[in-house]
Amino acid sequence: MEALTSRSAQVSRKPMSLAERLFLPAIFKGMGITFSHIFKKQPTIRYPEQRREFSPVFRGLHVLNRDEEGRERCTACGLCAVACPAEAITMEAAERLPGEEHLYREEKYAAVYEINMLRCIFCGLCEEACPKDAIYLSETFAPANYTRKGFIYGKDDMVIPNVKTDPEGFAKAKGSPRNN
Repeated sequence: MEALTSRSAQVSRKPMSLAERLFLPAIFKGMGITFSHIFKKQPTIRYPEQRREFSPVFRGLHVLNRDEEGRERCTACGLCAVACPAEAITMEAAERLPGEEHLYREEKYAAVYEINMLRCIFCGLCEEACPKDAIYLSETFAPANYTRKGFIYGKDDMVIPNVKTDPEGFAKAKGSPRNN
């Protein structure tokens, strides 16, 4: 203990000049960067006729997939909800009844599947955790809404329309849950 207190190091600071005290070098450096960006020619994008290219890793709205026969892929295993760091996904499982083989792929299915988009951070971990490729993030932006309830997307908002029962709805959706 005595050795630590006896060797206290002192920090010596050189006094700042007048220009440094007035922050003039920092101000001039920042203004130089600003003016260099002002005079650069930026391409003009005329939205909506022209659109910017998305990054190849862009993640948009969630979509629940169907298999080749039009049945829902989700088996309500809950791995997407467990993997979600924001705890935005909630689901309730149900048993498939006799006669519903054309609707659901497995014996269990998600009777209730909700994603709170206000909590979602679009990380894509739900997509990676799903063993059945039932959920993916599309290239569609989340639309604006005026109420909190409008940002809680249910299963009916996210599932791709069935090709066999609703071919026009499937053509309209193109992988987007709320493009109708």
